[in-house]
Amino acid sequence: MSALTVDHSTANGHEWDDLVRIWQETDAPEGCKVEIIEGIVTVAPPPSNAHNDIADLVQRALYEVIPRHWGIYQTLGTAVPSRDGLYIPDLAVAPRQVLRDEGGNFIPAAAAELIVEITSKSNAAHDRIKKAAGYAQAGVPLYLLIDGWAPGGPTITLYGEPQRDVYRVLQAGKFGERITLPEPFGLELDTGEFPEN
Repeated sequence: MSALTVDHSTANGHEWDDLVRIWQETDAPEGCKVEIIEGIVTVAPPPSNAHNDIADLVQRALYEVIPRHWGIYQTLGTAVPSRDGLYIPDLAVAPRQVLRDEGGNFIPAAAAELIVEITSKSNAAHDRIKKAAGYAQAGVPLYLLIDGWAPGGPTITLYGEPQRDVYRVLQAGKFGERITLPEPFGLELDTGEFPEN
């Protein structure tokens, strides 16, 4: 099943609040991910077992190194209004207080310390290009892209040093290699256990 793009013509030209309202009112089957990508509300099917397994492995490793007052969230909306984007990353690491201060259904993407996206066959291009640009523009310090659908085989890429809507590649490798997340994480992530699609 591929992602379903729902283009709500009533959203064209409307303000951010109207776009968020449409996002909130989108009725999707349970487990589906509803996001706003460049002003278009998209619905993607639930992730595969391999996808969920990778998310769990990364989350477990991150819990060993993050401060107690930070959380790791799997369904946290991260807003990038300047790009008409409201993404639901696979993992978002953010201070717990940000969620408490913001309330509602999302936080500013800029409040995240790390975003992790794990590609699915239906959304790989969004994670590689559109969402990467959005996270960079928001100033998210680290973006980890785990791409099981990369053309040359599964890869993992750590991006950092965002400027405008572009990241610098800090480290890249293939599944099975180790990748190091810099401070404040100081984590060497072993991708050897990552299942392939």
